[in-house]
Amino acid sequence: MTSPWIEIGDRVFVRRYAFFDQNIVAILSAEETLLIDTRTTHAQAREILDDLRVLGAPVVGIVVNTHGHFDHVFGNHVFRPAPIWGQERAVTMLERTGEERRRRTAEEIPDIAADLAKVVLTPPTRTFRERATICLGEREVELAYVGRGHTDNDILVRVADADVLCVGDLLENGATPYFGDGFPMEWPGTVEAMAGFLGERTVVVPGHGDHAGRGFVETSLAGFQAVAAAARRVHAGELTIEDASTLLPYPATAAREPLERALAQLRGELG
Repeated sequence: MTSPWIEIGDRVFVRRYAFFDQNIVAILSAEETLLIDTRTTHAQAREILDDLRVLGAPVVGIVVNTHGHFDHVFGNHVFRPAPIWGQERAVTMLERTGEERRRRTAEEIPDIAADLAKVVLTPPTRTFRERATICLGEREVELAYVGRGHTDNDILVRVADADVLCVGDLLENGATPYFGDGFPMEWPGTVEAMAGFLGERTVVVPGHGDHAGRGFVETSLAGFQAVAAAARRVHAGELTIEDASTLLPYPATAAREPLERALAQLRGELG
């Protein structure tokens, strides 16, 4: 069930949509709204607009994509001509994989196939490499790329005056993170770098699942560290991948993928 908007900091609202258990964040100023991520179809993006009207939010003047996966960017076109911010490699990801992801998602979720066919693939129009600051009326929103993890283009979105940190799919609450495009050997270091953006009471918003705090980040980090440590042992011939899977804090059905991806990285196959 989709949640109502919840104010998690001064004029920072999160709404948790039942489809993919996804969090959408709206940051408000007096003049405009900054929206973080745009969902999977134009119909879903328009649902965000309808829900923002219920909230009484100003017009969406700025969009930020936390990374280039389809469920975070396929709704982008609905919000144009607002500028869309993202890490520079998010553009590459959408251009390289967007059509194939559209096809696969339509096959996997036929109920939305017709809506997917109408999606106009729209990459970020404002890009940065490591850091950017967006002026949102009287407040500032910081964007930061701190390393590879879930993809090669994940970013943090920090609203310092509200003590909120949006981390996209670098963290996922209540489910095993998706490692299919990930870099498991670097992911722990990327999450460690989040510490510089966290206070004791910072509200942390993952791409999917409940928002939480510092303890959630630390627990997630331990999982990523376990993947990297187990993969090193497999790579060194100390463990089989089956035995290593039992060392991870993930369900048995989900534990093999992160190890295989980590081993590919150790073999130098992922660049």
